[in-house]
Amino acid sequence: MFPQKLAPALFGLILSGLMSLLVSGIATYRSTGLSADFLATWTGGWLTAWLVAFPVVLVVAPLTRRAVSALVARD
Repeated sequence: MFPQKLAPALFGLILSGLMSLLVSGIATYRSTGLSADFLATWTGGWLTAWLVAFPVVLVVAPLTRRAVSALVARD
């Protein structure tokens, strides 16, 4: 188990990994179709995207939380 203080970073790691996996898979499929090297191309694209997505999520998530808080009515 991870300590609670790492929850935001772990959330960002998992979210960025899943989203970059999905988006890079769609982009790779649209670009190459189901070619013989699809999985290798997708994996390379995904890892590159994840390296960018993870730090971006860590920076953007707090800003997004503030924006959502400002847009949602308080009870």
